[in-house]
Amino acid sequence: MKKLVILSGAGISAESGLKTFRDDDGLWNGHRIEDVATPEAWERDPAAVLQFYNERRSGLLQAEPNEAHRGLVNLEKNYEVHIVTQNVDDLHERAGSKRVLHLHGELLKMRSCLNPQLVYETREDIALGQLADDGAQLRPDIVWFGEPVPRIEEAADIVSEADLFVIIGTSLQVYPAAGLIHLLKSHEVPVFVIDRDIPAAVQQKRFTAIAKNAVAGVAELLSILG
Repeated sequence: MKKLVILSGAGISAESGLKTFRDDDGLWNGHRIEDVATPEAWERDPAAVLQFYNERRSGLLQAEPNEAHRGLVNLEKNYEVHIVTQNVDDLHERAGSKRVLHLHGELLKMRSCLNPQLVYETREDIALGQLADDGAQLRPDIVWFGEPVPRIEEAADIVSEADLFVIIGTSLQVYPAAGLIHLLKSHEVPVFVIDRDIPAAVQQKRFTAIAKNAVAGVAELLSILG
């Protein structure tokens, strides 16, 4: 069975009503990235950062997977599908995808500020003063801008073994995730790009561009791949 690897980004979650920092105003739920998604923001105002992610978690729990998420599950009938996602939501899993790697962490998890391996699941708000077992403040288990991406090597291994590669809803501007496309085992690996605005990085390459939103684009992908 051929190995089909999917790199998914904010565009697929947006169609479930989740706001993204790709919005036209350059803000994320009305906040500057520097104020809510960096280690410096956490040091400066942890209460504000916790409130921001608590609101996002609450919104996620009210969201549902869309037809793009569900469509990708159908590919598992004929392919060994692996999803490497930049998204911190669980919509791929809720749709039924079996192999999902979260590059940038998960909104429904929290961890110790001191020990990144001390991780807990949560569907509730995280409060200032709420401590991990090591006595450290709990924070969202999210990779913030400026922090290392611990699972990038695992993602690189998955991508390097792909027989087909699909990119959905990502601008390919956030590194190191954007660099995964350069790790395919050969130039012969078919690459499909689904986005309303095809990233400039792939426009000049011999990729199959599907210039549609995620729902319509995945439907077209299914008609091509079966």
